[in-house]
Amino acid sequence: MVANNRDSNRSAAQLRAARPGTGPNGTQEPLIAVQALTKTFKDFWLRSRAKAVDNVTFEVRPGEIFGLLGPNGSGKSTIIKIMLGLLKQTSGRAAVFGKPPSDVAVKKRIGYLPEESYLYPFLNARETLDYYGKLFKLDRAVRTRRTDELLDMVGLSAVQYRPVREYSKGMQRRIGLAQALINDPELLILDEPTSGLDPIGTRQVKDLLMELGRRGKTIVLSSHLLADVEDCVDRMVILYGGKIQEEGTCDELLDAHDRSVIETGMLDDATIAEIERIVKLRTGKSIISVSKPRQKLEDKFVSIVQRAIDRKIETSGARHDGKTAGFLKGDAPDGQQLIEQLLKADVAPRPMAALVAPAASGPDASVLSSLSGPSTADVAASKAVEAKQAAALAAKVEVDDSVISSLLGNATGTAPGTSPGTSPGTSPGTSPGTSPGSSPSGRNPGNPPGGGNA
Repeated sequence: MVANNRDSNRSAAQLRAARPGTGPNGTQEPLIAVQALTKTFKDFWLRSRAKAVDNVTFEVRPGEIFGLLGPNGSGKSTIIKIMLGLLKQTSGRAAVFGKPPSDVAVKKRIGYLPEESYLYPFLNARETLDYYGKLFKLDRAVRTRRTDELLDMVGLSAVQYRPVREYSKGMQRRIGLAQALINDPELLILDEPTSGLDPIGTRQVKDLLMELGRRGKTIVLSSHLLADVEDCVDRMVILYGGKIQEEGTCDELLDAHDRSVIETGMLDDATIAEIERIVKLRTGKSIISVSKPRQKLEDKFVSIVQRAIDRKIETSGARHDGKTAGFLKGDAPDGQQLIEQLLKADVAPRPMAALVAPAASGPDASVLSSLSGPSTADVAASKAVEAKQAAALAAKVEVDDSVISSLLGNATGTAPGTSPGTSPGTSPGTSPGTSPGSSPSGRNPGNPPGGGNA
């Protein structure tokens, strides 16, 4: 479904009041602070070639949609790159979340869509978003869910497996916008986000910005197409030649004080002439012009595409019926948030009737048996156990008697398996360790001590 633009006619003050965050009159510290910022590009010989930014000072407050507007070459992209730490200023100061732009820790809180979509051409849309999700150390379940929601939101679900190099410029801008949102950033910086988008994509970006603004996100939007940002920014600066020419809210900058507009239903010529006579009589001024209201070309274009979508006409390009991703609206909690919600959830108390078991009718047989003493079956089982233990004890005594008998035989000089009067392992009439007819020392009887053979 093509997103409607009902909020487009609401003033910036009304949009600001409808969402959380600090407005222009808030007291919180600015989320982005730029003071006397100057950037001069030099050549190889350090000679000044161009002063892209010249003494620029502004602040971006939390929960604000801030516009950097100006023609091409006015310094918008240079200021953004300095805020991101991609360029170093020549002089002045820039701070994001109270830290210098070079602080790596704040990068995880920022989403950035550059002026040109720099994507890996061999990856498809799903792989691209999964890759950027891994850079932010999102777990697999969160990456998968956010990828599905973002692809549906930017209208690329039907072509998510095509390599990015086959995408048109507008489709690449869509996947670039999705990657800028994959980490659900606190600060979103968009450099020419509607470049290459069709009118419906442009309107969807504006509606998305207002939805994120209502949720309290801080957004810095750079564009030279004023009509694209007029409906959604709270405050803006208009740059030219690297300098701020005007700064303020939309109402402060756009309200015309030299004329009045009266809008009514269709009037006939006589009524118009009478009104002009009264105006001239009272003020001395004439009606400048009377015209019939004319539909905007953007509204006409959107209505034609909506009718085609309703008729389910197929297209090989990006679809335009995606809805804002749930995690960007805060509808779907992630990881730790879900655990905390489950821990804090109130458990409904169970009724007492469910906790107390109903009383059984009649006496409990198990209680009566335990009180009346052991039964006949219990006595028989006890006697059988005692008989078994006695048999095991008798067998043990028999084994012990045999051991004692063997020990007694050794004590009388008779070893088991030998005849009386012999030592174990010897023949009768021989000493242990000698052969028959030999002396205990191992010498022949006729050899003298210490001598050899005769």
